[in-house]
Amino acid sequence: MPEHPPEYFSVEQVAELLGLHVRTVRGYVRDGRLRATRIGKQYRIARRDFESFAGGPGADGSDGPGGPGAAPGSEAPPPAAPGPLHAEASVVVQIDAIGLREAARLSNTLLAAVSGPRGGGVPLRIETLHNEERSTLKVIVLGAPADTAELLLLIHTLTTENRHV
Repeated sequence: MPEHPPEYFSVEQVAELLGLHVRTVRGYVRDGRLRATRIGKQYRIARRDFESFAGGPGADGSDGPGGPGAAPGSEAPPPAAPGPLHAEASVVVQIDAIGLREAARLSNTLLAAVSGPRGGGVPLRIETLHNEERSTLKVIVLGAPADTAELLLLIHTLTTENRHV
């Protein structure tokens, strides 16, 4: 008896199928780029939503050429013109020789800078981590390349021109 693909996938299964990290898939779900249903504390992704996200069969709502119940040999309609590509930047900036107070001030300044609405409507995500023992601050930025570039310019300005943020 042939084995049918599952109707629902876990985040872990989707990550494995796409060759991505589980956190990346969860981020896509939280951002709304990958549709999922939350069941308890876990997400489940419908096969149709997974295929739509991955661009596989069923991405157009059909089960293959001609769609479900189509006459044998009928052709699928031509695909719609593709939309704009999506690009996201992931950047880690390490700032050396920075004390706890200065790191807190810089972190707060950066968080305030990204808290407002962005041009593309997608907020920048930012995390900061200060290692007091090594006197380093790591700033992790995820977002649209243009917005990320603006934030990198702000980091450059704050760390080179004005040591006392």
